[in-house]
Amino acid sequence: MEVEIYFEISMKSLIEVLKEGKILVSDGAWGTFLQSKGLQPGECPELWNITHKDDVLDIAKNYIDAGADIILTNSFGGNPIKLKHYGLEEKAFELNYAAASISREAAGNNHYVLGSIGPTGVLLMMGEITEDELYENFAIQSNALKEGGVDAILIETMSDIDEARVAIKAAKETTGLSVICTFTFEKTLLGQYKTMMGITPTEMALAIRDAGADIIGTNCGNGFEQMIEIVREMRTVDKGTPILVHANAGKPVYKDGITIFPETPEYMASKVQLLIDSGANIIGGCCGTTPSHISALANIVRNIK
Repeated sequence: MEVEIYFEISMKSLIEVLKEGKILVSDGAWGTFLQSKGLQPGECPELWNITHKDDVLDIAKNYIDAGADIILTNSFGGNPIKLKHYGLEEKAFELNYAAASISREAAGNNHYVLGSIGPTGVLLMMGEITEDELYENFAIQSNALKEGGVDAILIETMSDIDEARVAIKAAKETTGLSVICTFTFEKTLLGQYKTMMGITPTEMALAIRDAGADIIGTNCGNGFEQMIEIVREMRTVDKGTPILVHANAGKPVYKDGITIFPETPEYMASKVQLLIDSGANIIGGCCGTTPSHISALANIVRNIK
């Protein structure tokens, strides 16, 4: 049965499948998985696409084997601006191309690959960079990911609408691929969800949809309980645009010098139906989630009628 599902997916675009009402399962955390394989603090994760290709490929394959329909690329910090911190800005195309190629190899032709693009860490509003310069950096990364074989571009963990707009524009114009954009929200003391730049889920949903994103959503910072609330808020202003959710395995807890994410695969799986009912179309994991979490989510989604 799973082979038939994957074959059907492989014959259609991501957007087409979502328009048919299918719920898709994405992958889980990459950073913590890389750390478990030996990535050291201060080391460039994207460089591993060249120096430790087999380890990166193994992560991608683990999520495919767990039941993910979609996997990301090891390119979150692959923007030339971020890579400059490691003296690797001239290798931006090479590292992103390698990231896409590795995930494409793991995914084959019957699973989707999303090219991960994270924030640059610089702000337009502070005059740290011009819009043209920002556009060019996103264009370089987007083009490399497309050439490496991704099916769509995922601009994730955003907090600033201005940066997200430029990223979406660059990805769209450079690649012609579908573009997904997700923001990270935190709950304030007043009970509202906002990004570090003060953007609410409703403000984000409207602005990012109007900027040209084909899929909107939220990732990181929250577990499934909070993600349900955030998606419901987005759906108050946008009933139709597909929504992607990459949730943490709960809020991190620091114990004995170790960061622990408390939500088990079973707990996260118990919330899947509520998340779907709130309006989510693609469900996966972020920090703290493992192939076991994704397997639990996939088992639930596969049995939903």
